Amino acid sequence: MKRSQAERENEMHIGLIGLGKMGNNMRARLEKKGIEVTGYDTNPDVSDVATVADLVAALPTPRVVWIMVPAGAVTDAVVNDLEPLLERGDLVIDGGNSRFTEDFRHSEQLAPKGVDFMDAGVSGGVWGLQNGYGLMVGGSAAQVERVMPVFDALRPDGPRDEGFVHVGEVGAGHYAKMVHNGIEYALMQAYAEGYELLDTRKDIIKDVTGTFKAWQRGTVVRSWLLELLVRALEQDPEFEHIEGYVQDSGEGRWTIEEALENAVPVPTISASIFARFVSRQKDSPAMKAVAALRNQFGGHAVKAVD
Repeated sequence: MKRSQAERENEMHIGLIGLGKMGNNMRARLEKKGIEVTGYDTNPDVSDVATVADLVAALPTPRVVWIMVPAGAVTDAVVNDLEPLLERGDLVIDGGNSRFTEDFRHSEQLAPKGVDFMDAGVSGGVWGLQNGYGLMVGGSAAQVERVMPVFDALRPDGPRDEGFVHVGEVGAGHYAKMVHNGIEYALMQAYAEGYELLDTRKDIIKDVTGTFKAWQRGTVVRSWLLELLVRALEQDPEFEHIEGYVQDSGEGRWTIEEALENAVPVPTISASIFARFVSRQKDSPAMKAVAALRNQFGGHAVKAVD
């Protein structure tokens, strides 16, 4: 059926830089929801175009470019590559796990050219394609409204305010995601410690996996993380194939640093970070559980037992 002029004008076409575990799934979800995506990645097997310049040239103006690459130097390099190519009215969205202070710097870098900047905290891991992504966004209200079709396509089905929030101005989205990840650290640690205690008393507890599974409905500790822990236990009940070594990607540390700066007590989140440091000193049943959880929800690599 032929589309009307108004329908063509209302279509969204965005550029997506970074087609790794999350980026590629995000592209697929966006396209499934009717958003046209031109993707670029250094891996030519998944990239739609050969260069960042080709991506910019392929987009209608004013352009929207979503960055989905590792935080830090890689994000800096992408912003530096985009700066001379973009024009007034274009918009850059950083959907990676950048520290919120980096958002201020990137926004200031692009502002002289009239290029707008937004930050989007994205949660959902490798399950986002199927379930949708939780989104925490920082930027101007006008720009949020402009790209709301993109956010609506990415977020879970259901009420918008249960999967999307415009937190505030630039930096607010990544700040909210930082705190979200700090809480995530603490929740995983609590489940993991409970696992170790149950596993230790096998003279009393005859079904560790079944105990966790029985908590999935009706109990106050039910959650998606609990479901993922059950899934991991069903795959490897004793975590025999996972070393109790757990990495941290930065947000938990940043949460603690912010808490110190603002004199906010966060003993539970702090303890969960220090527990991860312990995991690097000796093999721990609790840390095996945390490693398994990170692999389940985010596809993070685990260290196999030699």
